[in-house]
Amino acid sequence: MVELATFEWSGASGQKYTYWIYELPAELSPKQIGNYIYAKMEGGDWKPLYIGQGDLKREADTWYHPQSRCLEQKGATHVHVHINESDAERAAEKDDVLRNYPQAFQPAGCTERRR
Repeated sequence: MVELATFEWSGASGQKYTYWIYELPAELSPKQIGNYIYAKMEGGDWKPLYIGQGDLKREADTWYHPQSRCLEQKGATHVHVHINESDAERAAEKDDVLRNYPQAFQPAGCTERRR
């Protein structure tokens, strides 16, 4: 069995979240809900391009992701995933991580700002 690498993303609150790293295209199991971050390695550090939450198999498939074109143009190479079945906790984690990595928002990244 192959052990996957992990990475700790920090939220603006200081909370650390451990994510499993999958090279794209990712083959994830169905019916897993959680948070995900499309990223690429740049200068020895992970650069987040999109931060989201939901059904990991569906959302981590770049062919079907609503921002697939942007992710391809920005050079996404990996998706980081964190299983989390609580709706409230997923939403709070997404917001916390986005506050710490505003570069994931457009135009530098692919995450759209809420209106």
